[in-house]
Amino acid sequence: MYRWCTDEVEAKDRFDYWREVRSKGLFGVTAELERERRGDFFGEFSLRQLGGAGLVELKASHYTVERSSSDIAYAPGDSICVYQQLGTGGWFGGMRGNDFAIAPGDFATSHTDLPYRTAPVGAGGFHLRILKIPVSSIPAQDRRMRELAPRTFGDPTLAPLLGACFADLDGATDGSADVATALVQALAHLALIERGILRPGSRRGQAALRTARLSQARRLIAGHLQNPDLAPTMVADQLGVSVRHLHMLFETAAKSFSQTVTDERLKQSRRLMREAPERLIADIATSCGFESLATYYRVFNAAYGMAPGDFRARGSDGR
Repeated sequence: MYRWCTDEVEAKDRFDYWREVRSKGLFGVTAELERERRGDFFGEFSLRQLGGAGLVELKASHYTVERSSSDIAYAPGDSICVYQQLGTGGWFGGMRGNDFAIAPGDFATSHTDLPYRTAPVGAGGFHLRILKIPVSSIPAQDRRMRELAPRTFGDPTLAPLLGACFADLDGATDGSADVATALVQALAHLALIERGILRPGSRRGQAALRTARLSQARRLIAGHLQNPDLAPTMVADQLGVSVRHLHMLFETAAKSFSQTVTDERLKQSRRLMREAPERLIADIATSCGFESLATYYRVFNAAYGMAPGDFRARGSDGR
């Protein structure tokens, strides 16, 4: 992962450096800010290459961005971008009068090589994730992909699926290349489904929905670990699918539903033992959803070959 922050540059030069080196040189956009406000400018971003795509998270104080025809000619991208708005909201314009606002938590898509202007709504500045997926890496080739002017997602049923995929992609490690690739392709194809380019019932559309629903199921599991009654019925109901369909989603994964629940509970218990060494093990077991202390000890020992107390005694050396 590459990270950069304007703190690495003297205050008087921060915006100029951000504009010429980062905005123009790295992202192919033109950044503008009133001269009297440049001394207070702050910006930071991270960049990761995952699954054949680039994942950027950007935070910056208020300024305006334009991707003009000359910017596109200077730095063509030929990629689909999926945006996740994390901050206070944003505005997009310059697309033949199709201006729109993107609210916190919402998603938008575009092709990189169409002009636009954007700015944060209010004084809060930018905070967003951008997944840049090369068109050449998307199996569902269609000329309309290069005609995607910036637009928010209009289908509210897709938002939880996009959010789950982004969350899993953000947590992906270098050793999970296949997982990252599947998530990137799912996000690309969900964007094409929303734009009417890919049919949900097509082979690729169904594969994207399966990947996204599996990610959403895992997020639901992670959010309900403390509930000892966490069961397939509960998760299936929240996903809006049958229990049979839920189990079919996990058939494509490395672990079944029940194995995933147990594994996540064990990982959470280990985190809690590291973060709160004074906390009683019985309390940790209960807070992670284990039905009894005996069950917790049995499952922990089977997974790691030691008792929870021995793991805690190893401290930071525990794995």
